[in-house]
Amino acid sequence: MLHDPKGGSFRFDAGAVCLDFAHTGGEGRYAVFETLHEPADLAEWLAEPPLSAVLTVPVTAGELAAARALRQAIWDAAHDRAARRPLSAGAVAAVNRAAASPPLVPELATGGTSAGWAAPVRATQALSTLAREMIGLLSGPLSERIRECASDDCPLVFVDTSRPGARRWCAMERCGNRHKLRALRARQATDRRDIG
Repeated sequence: MLHDPKGGSFRFDAGAVCLDFAHTGGEGRYAVFETLHEPADLAEWLAEPPLSAVLTVPVTAGELAAARALRQAIWDAAHDRAARRPLSAGAVAAVNRAAASPPLVPELATGGTSAGWAAPVRATQALSTLAREMIGLLSGPLSERIRECASDDCPLVFVDTSRPGARRWCAMERCGNRHKLRALRARQATDRRDIG
């Protein structure tokens, strides 16, 4: 769920956890969307599904800074790929740097019907897991399906996992409906001019 600082929220599925992470805030004009203000905010986000990495070691200020750097690198790389531009060297280096740390280690529960993460669970491991997912996304079969929302004023990025590969909007209930409404109003205005 994404929240607009002006009010309201909408369901947004970026198609990859690493891209969901890229939408937790940002720099410059995206600072108004910031959700990772302090280390505890990062711990809270990582504990949410689908990652569900409940940390057993508190997040440090350094890990929060590393998370923000990785988030920006994922954002930049996703937008570069969506625009079919070469990936920036800085983004590639930041993703690779985060991925070099050991990732989260999956662990089967005693009953054998559920899984979690083996302790200790650290923020650095979760960031490595996100970076590795981004590497897989950028170098895998869905790489050409990374898209930016088709709305003129929406920078959200997602993986188009639809069968026909025709997804255009971050969310139909947000930008898709706005586009439909604008198109309807334009047709109605044209019809009125034609009648008059």
